[in-house]
Amino acid sequence: AGERQARTRYTYYSSIAKKEGFVQIANIFLETAEQEKEHAKRFYKFLKDDYVDEQIEIQASYPVSFHESTLKNLLAAASGENEEWTDLYPSFAKTAEEEGYPEIAVVYRKISEVEARHEARYKKLAKNIEDGTVFKKDEVTLWKCGNCGFIYEGKEAPEKCP
Repeated sequence: AGERQARTRYTYYSSIAKKEGFVQIANIFLETAEQEKEHAKRFYKFLKDDYVDEQIEIQASYPVSFHESTLKNLLAAASGENEEWTDLYPSFAKTAEEEGYPEIAVVYRKISEVEARHEARYKKLAKNIEDGTVFKKDEVTLWKCGNCGFIYEGKEAPEKCP
């Protein structure tokens, strides 16, 4: 359920990023949302093998972090990813091993690695916003128009596609 919640939040965050002019960040939120969907599917397959047509009770808490700011959304996303890879999934992996499901433990550990990369990516993007370096770099950079594919070379992204 948590991965599906994250997917919904990231899809929302994408729309905010796009509104604020951060198209690349919007796309990263959507890409990550799809990855979270795949994680949810993996976890669901474990349940459906043993609990088909049954009801299970899940007690959990989920963050309600919907901001009208891409920076705040990136920081909230990084925090959620951190909890998953440092606490939640390692504890699930440990429980799976203790209960005789080593293959499930492996999946939780591998997905934890992905969540750690998600956190790092979100933190880097947040730092770019904080530092004002989303559209401005110290080095000459290739800036590609997401609409027509035109590539501009410079230290700053052009205001509009030439």
